[in-house]
Amino acid sequence: MQATTTPKQEQPTAQEQQPVERERPKGYRRGVVFVTLAFVGMMVGGVLTWFDGPPLLAWLSFAIAYVFGGWEGVKASVASLRKGVIDIDILMVLAALGALVVNAPFEGAMLLFLFSLSNVLQDYALGRSRRAIEELMALRPEEAEVLRDDGTTETQPLEAVDVGDVVRVRPGGSIPLDGMVVDGHSSVDQSSVTGESVPVEKTPGDEVYAGTVNDTGSLDIRVTKTVHESTLARMIALVEEAQSERAPTQRLLERIEQPYAIGVLVATALFVVVPISLWGEAFDAAFYRAMTLMVAASPCALIISTPAAVLSAIAGGARRGILYKGGAYVEATAEVRAVAFDKTGTLTTGDTELTAYGVRKGAQIDGRSATDADLLRLAAAVQQRSEHHLAKATVDAATAEELDVPSATDFQAEVGKGVRAVVEGGTLHIGNPRYFAQPRFNGVRVEGLQSTQEAAAERQAEGLTVVLVARETDGHLQVLGWMGFADQLRPGAREMIEDLRALGVEHIVMLTGDNERVARAIAEEAGVDAFHAELLPEDKVALLQELQDRYGHVAMVGDGVNDAPALAAASVGIAMGGAGTDVALETADIVLMADALDKVPYALGMGRATRRTLYANFTIAFGAIAIMVIAILWTGLPLPVAVIGHEGSTVLVVLNGLRLLGFSG
Repeated sequence: MQATTTPKQEQPTAQEQQPVERERPKGYRRGVVFVTLAFVGMMVGGVLTWFDGPPLLAWLSFAIAYVFGGWEGVKASVASLRKGVIDIDILMVLAALGALVVNAPFEGAMLLFLFSLSNVLQDYALGRSRRAIEELMALRPEEAEVLRDDGTTETQPLEAVDVGDVVRVRPGGSIPLDGMVVDGHSSVDQSSVTGESVPVEKTPGDEVYAGTVNDTGSLDIRVTKTVHESTLARMIALVEEAQSERAPTQRLLERIEQPYAIGVLVATALFVVVPISLWGEAFDAAFYRAMTLMVAASPCALIISTPAAVLSAIAGGARRGILYKGGAYVEATAEVRAVAFDKTGTLTTGDTELTAYGVRKGAQIDGRSATDADLLRLAAAVQQRSEHHLAKATVDAATAEELDVPSATDFQAEVGKGVRAVVEGGTLHIGNPRYFAQPRFNGVRVEGLQSTQEAAAERQAEGLTVVLVARETDGHLQVLGWMGFADQLRPGAREMIEDLRALGVEHIVMLTGDNERVARAIAEEAGVDAFHAELLPEDKVALLQELQDRYGHVAMVGDGVNDAPALAAASVGIAMGGAGTDVALETADIVLMADALDKVPYALGMGRATRRTLYANFTIAFGAIAIMVIAILWTGLPLPVAVIGHEGSTVLVVLNGLRLLGFSG
């Protein structure tokens, strides 16, 4: 159709989008007016012809129908011919002119009316999928309240707000720019950006994103990104780029459109010349049948079927916080037979927690039996001086238990082994077995080391990372106990794995750089088919290549930062980077704007639904052409019926594609 054959327009930037969108209704209204005039001209001309009205008035009415019904088609045809291209618009214009030649102006007027009506309906329908950009633009306010040093606020346009400025967002207001909360407490509806269905609590230190909606509290937010760099602006740009990217099927159909159109013209000519030359058929009959065949064989429905489905899939995903970077990746997800997951930050939360700890039987502190609370508060005293993720987990656990953590002095750390500091008159040591095997302990009497190491080994077998805690006083080192840490599986991870299997994914594997015991524990809890541990980035790439050799199409799901090589090597890279993570937005083929595992089955399910929709559209398009061509040759199907069948199948495939906007997984 006309919309598919015009030259590809340069996509507007996020900043330019607003004025462009203001111009679109004017063009749409003009199309409606032209279609209305074409319909009136066709009907008046038809009525006058049927009831033997004034011939001049009838032909004037048909002329109105031809001019307004064929206006856009003629413009597109001329533009195509100037480039040496034969397309569908030319076929429709020639068929309408051919109807005039055989004195069938009503049929020609009907063809042009339905052709223009079909184009208007397609523009309206496909505009619904493209409206994802408009909806995103509408999320962002035009101005922001900037907080001044004297406590007053000044309303400024977003373009005038700089990084570092503090903006105030009142209850019910939209957050204008990406930033960090510096004062206030509220819940924020992030569904428009991340797809999260439940509002998220925000307190000082939390990130917020442009286009999200503040709920009941007032928030003061320090701006971290300008209007053109915000998460919302990046999302808009990604959706624009994705909608301009042609899917493989669409590119194939566009390549065959011109040869097909030329073939239809040649066949039409043959159906005029051959019956007249060989069988002496009358010109009017042969020409009428040839024009009818031209209309029936035109592949409008076939050409529009792919963009109708793919654009709807991209828009439907964007509404749920899933950004496909092009139609190619929508189609690629339909072929995925194996999925590889990174462990840390993807299948797991990435936040290490202290899950178990215990005091050694017989451990003493200043002549009294040590307790679990002693172990935790002394360890937290040392660890609060460290930046290690295990240290943070220890301090968090002590805070949760509301323990009185003492201060520590003379803190020292040995990378990869452990830490020590002076606490309550003794030196507290926290470390792995390598730490206590150092030569510096050779002259020190160590009490309880072996028994505690045995207990630690049991915990390690369960998949925990274990450290020992010992207290040194007067040259005597006494092991107080052990502490076990684990990275927690994300809620819903196991259910997500089952959902992938239900979609037809044959093999699900976990890849990690952690040791085998930790990896095994997480893999068994998640329910994956296989796992590979102690991998370097290049090892992950090699494994993905092996999986692709075995299964064909493989998706890699990672955090978008340290998994970049693997994401690039996979057939489809899916980044679970979270909203606003720049590397995630740049690295993968599909970006999940929220760290929600349930989006992975949705992304693959959308691809499979798109493929089914394409198959259905192809069946409708090819079926309509085949049925009409056979009916024309076998029973002499009239031109008006061919016109209705042709344009009806075109609108039908568009509406079928639009169903993907409501895909729920």
